Amino acid sequence: MNNLEDEARPPLPPFTQETAIQKVRLAEDAWNSRDPDRVVLAYTLNTIWRNRHEFPLGREQIREFLQRKWAAEREYRLIKELWAFRDHRIAVRFAYESCDHEGNWTRSYGNENWEFADDGLMHRRLASINDLRISADQRLFHWAQGRRPDHHPGLSELGL
Repeated sequence: MNNLEDEARPPLPPFTQETAIQKVRLAEDAWNSRDPDRVVLAYTLNTIWRNRHEFPLGREQIREFLQRKWAAEREYRLIKELWAFRDHRIAVRFAYESCDHEGNWTRSYGNENWEFADDGLMHRRLASINDLRISADQRLFHWAQGRRPDHHPGLSELGL
């Protein structure tokens, strides 16, 4: 396991309340980096995804998907929250805000079901997502791009 792409990704399943919350925050932090090369390392080589109407398979298709996503979704900021967990599975709810190239803001809401391999890499990610057009003054996610600061409210605190 000397290759970074083959390393385990703690915390490892089976998850506890504490480790599930930690896993969710680590995923949120990675996605807020907007770095496809960093994000794909959390997934198995043969990972299976459903994201809206797309069904990418494996890290290379995921990398391409994320590159397209973040080229279109500027000013992307994401908050994830644990919904439920058991053994090798975690369910999360999330919301993110982004702006398109014309300056139109969207808040996207969704749920994800995650299934992990024993090494802590995510093998399956099933996402259902809905979009709501918002005005710039309706935005709730105000931090510099990158990791959400610890003091910034989460979804429940924001009433989302």
